[in-house]
Amino acid sequence: MYRYDTIDQQLVNERVAQYRGQIARNLAGTLSDDELRPLRLQNGLYIQRHGPMLRIAIPYGLLSSAQLRKLADVSRRYDRSVGHFTTRQNMQLNWPKFEETPEILGELATVEMHAIQTSGNCIRNITTDKFAGVAPDELTDPRPYCEILRQWSTFHPEFAFLPRKFKIAVNAAAEDRAVIRTHDVGLELVRNESGEIGVRVFAGGGMGRTPVIGKVVRDFLPRRHLLTYLDALIRVYNRYGRRDNLYKARIKILVNALGVEEFSRQVEAEWSFLKDGPATLTDEEFDRVAAHFAPPAYASLPADDPTFNAAIAANKTFAAWAKRSVHPHRVPGYAAVTLSLKAPGVAPGDITDIQMDVVADLADRFSFGELRVTHEQNVVLADVRQRDLPDIWATARAHGLATANIGLLTDMICCPGGDLCALANARSVPIALAVHEKFDDLDYLHDIGEISLNISGCMNSCGHHHVANIGILGVDKNNEEWYQITVGGQQGNDATIGKVIGPSFSAEEVPDVIESLVNVYVEQRSSSERFIDTYKRLGIEPFKERAYAGRDRRKPAITEEGAAHV
Repeated sequence: MYRYDTIDQQLVNERVAQYRGQIARNLAGTLSDDELRPLRLQNGLYIQRHGPMLRIAIPYGLLSSAQLRKLADVSRRYDRSVGHFTTRQNMQLNWPKFEETPEILGELATVEMHAIQTSGNCIRNITTDKFAGVAPDELTDPRPYCEILRQWSTFHPEFAFLPRKFKIAVNAAAEDRAVIRTHDVGLELVRNESGEIGVRVFAGGGMGRTPVIGKVVRDFLPRRHLLTYLDALIRVYNRYGRRDNLYKARIKILVNALGVEEFSRQVEAEWSFLKDGPATLTDEEFDRVAAHFAPPAYASLPADDPTFNAAIAANKTFAAWAKRSVHPHRVPGYAAVTLSLKAPGVAPGDITDIQMDVVADLADRFSFGELRVTHEQNVVLADVRQRDLPDIWATARAHGLATANIGLLTDMICCPGGDLCALANARSVPIALAVHEKFDDLDYLHDIGEISLNISGCMNSCGHHHVANIGILGVDKNNEEWYQITVGGQQGNDATIGKVIGPSFSAEEVPDVIESLVNVYVEQRSSSERFIDTYKRLGIEPFKERAYAGRDRRKPAITEEGAAHV
């Protein structure tokens, strides 16, 4: 993984000192709250419903074991011994003390971590495929591109105060696991007819109040022009993006207003002033960064390890976990492993300090000291020998990290919602817990098969409900929490925005509504169909009819424990 040089470390250290001074002046009354706000936001500090929240950057989701141990230590000493992984592969601490946040950033700097640009109207954390560098269907490793984009975007002088936040995702695999089509800019690494690797550029995607699938603005961009072209693209947005309306300030609004052809023309015109300029990405610079991502010292192993196969044959519980949590690796004898943060009764994406230490130990013992945070709010060990999988499973199971639900209904993406977020219209976590309780039979989950369910507490869509097979959105109705249901959303190469089935439901109704939607699928599916395939074949009407049938007969499903969760 990328390691800081002296310049990187100096930048982070100086930012900590700068931030420490800003907080000190605010506490002394010489820097007002309004003056501090844009400064603290670009250092990841929010003021939430109950107090501060600090969002820590995890560039493209990659962590060392030492960094995860530092996060565990910080959560113990400065928070409540728990962290929350987000869909942008970052971590949030939800209970730090305002005056102690400079100390937290100082601690993070000792392990090459920071919170720079995790908020504010700037370029946010670059995200990518959780299996980057090890996926068998990968054209090339996207991590060097992500690191180059991280260095280019950090403290970019032109883009510190954009009309709105700006998110970039990179994918290099045959299957898009980074959801690039729902980002402000999505970058797909492709090969042209001459065999040259370059970039297909999508722009204008996004979720939120106006969900949009991004459009191709350039079909092939040579690698050397990546940064100058993005400079041009974001300059056009910075110049013409709306600043008079918060809800119409994202680039998707500009691309839609201009039309993709006119937007592309303006970007090309701006690029003519920048092309082949100082920001041209040379082969030497690319190779310098790429050297940090050289493959680890893999052993020469058989493609199918007999120890692993014997464990599957001997233990049905292990076999069920392996089916959902063990993934193919490009190197024979190795696998990638997802550790689930979706155990029953736990807020999706939450990880305790003890679990962080356990994962760090597993990474050291079995995965070259590295791990990944996923878009789906889980953790991946990317370089595991197949023969070590039974030992990993035993340890993970003992610490609540081996729920065999990856890719299934209870592997939910869920924002913190109204329990913590000041922007939320409704709580998300109690709904997630209630749905999990309703579908707590793993045998039934495995029978249902692949299905995504995402939950957002407001229209900002931090839970990415728009691109879930079943999406749940919290809405405010006469100062009460209600939930709008969408069906038919999808991630991947055929990314699709889900459709609203009709009027919203009360919290008590939601688990039964989800069960009704699933029942339509179970009754109508063919032997090989996933939920999304059955939906595409049948359309929305059968799901809508079942969801609203017998509303008055439904019984409350939110438990007292779930409703009280914070």
